[in-house]
Amino acid sequence: MIQFHNVTKRYEGGFEALLNVSLNLPTGEMAFLTGHSGAGKSTLLKIISLIEKPTRGQAILNQINLNNLPRRRIPYLRRNIGIIFQDHQLLFDRSVYDNVALPLMIQGFRGGEVGKRTRAALDKVGLLHKEKSMPITLSGGEQQRVGIARAVVHKPMLLLADEPTGNLDPVLSREIMQIFVDFNQVGVTVLVASHDLRLIEELQKPVVTLNRGAVVHNDLELSDG
Repeated sequence: MIQFHNVTKRYEGGFEALLNVSLNLPTGEMAFLTGHSGAGKSTLLKIISLIEKPTRGQAILNQINLNNLPRRRIPYLRRNIGIIFQDHQLLFDRSVYDNVALPLMIQGFRGGEVGKRTRAALDKVGLLHKEKSMPITLSGGEQQRVGIARAVVHKPMLLLADEPTGNLDPVLSREIMQIFVDFNQVGVTVLVASHDLRLIEELQKPVVTLNRGAVVHNDLELSDG
């Protein structure tokens, strides 16, 4: 699913956010990215989601080389990816339902299918009863669940989450992580950037640890096979 071969990302001014990173996340796997703030976790996720491109090395997603993917094909590849942010990035002038339905509307789905998929996604995260609510009336944990529902409403093959439990207490963090585990158990590939080492240890999933852009621990090492 995801392969990095000696990926380096250098920004203007010479700052290297990633340095010779190699990893292999198979289809259907769930894994964690860890490391200090600024270690390169978000940059790695941005490369996978085609927000950034590597400076050197190769980044491959589902057998597609991301380095030289034409700009016109990026939106189509992104349709296979669900992205969850720490700050939710919800639209506060729209209802919970409308927030979750937005990706489907953008992709041109029709009314009946939009309603079916949106309510199914809200049901999966336990918020179907809140579909008419405005995001401002929800708790932080509920807002994060809306963000997850929006990320999975189009049934992506890959879920990327950037510090999804960073602002939540331990109980809510476990609930959110369990949602990711549930999606993984039905075949979705999941990669979560998190600094919650205790929770990661509990889940016993593969871990890649970054320090100043370099890999210092890797359960997803590339193999010749």
